[in-house]
Amino acid sequence: MSNTKTLVLDQKKIKQKITRMAFEIYERNAAEEVILFAGITGMGYKLAEFLASSLESISPIQTKVIEINLDKSDVYRGEVKLSENTDLTGKCVIIVDDVLNTGKTLVYALKPFLDLPIKKMEVAVLVNRSHKLFPVTPDYTGLELATTLNEHITVDLTPENQTVHLH
Repeated sequence: MSNTKTLVLDQKKIKQKITRMAFEIYERNAAEEVILFAGITGMGYKLAEFLASSLESISPIQTKVIEINLDKSDVYRGEVKLSENTDLTGKCVIIVDDVLNTGKTLVYALKPFLDLPIKKMEVAVLVNRSHKLFPVTPDYTGLELATTLNEHITVDLTPENQTVHLH
């Protein structure tokens, strides 16, 4: 594997992708009063915060952001928990992660919601690599990126360095 990093998205492009995704979410959910964004631990949670903020700036929809705590490196063994207990009855929930690789992490992230009477569930990702091994297709995608299995995507959404790299 090469140590070469290729910049795929810079801060300006990431902001554009998030804004476009927020408009798509608004278009499909204009009748909703509240949307719950459930971000997967790490950059998925940061992306959920950005999407919620962007949606609130362009629409009357209220948002709530919670974190889905799971160990991405060992989703089989680890417990999947929500950062807080909140009433999700009749709510629209959008599961958010930074990169969709095979779909395994997103499938496990659904566990806490399976027994709840939610209205509907959607998936938002910043980068979709399309290496589908599990039946997960995002409803909202910032960027479709064809990669090999040996390549990796690194997403950094920290305030000082918002970038997406391929390496």
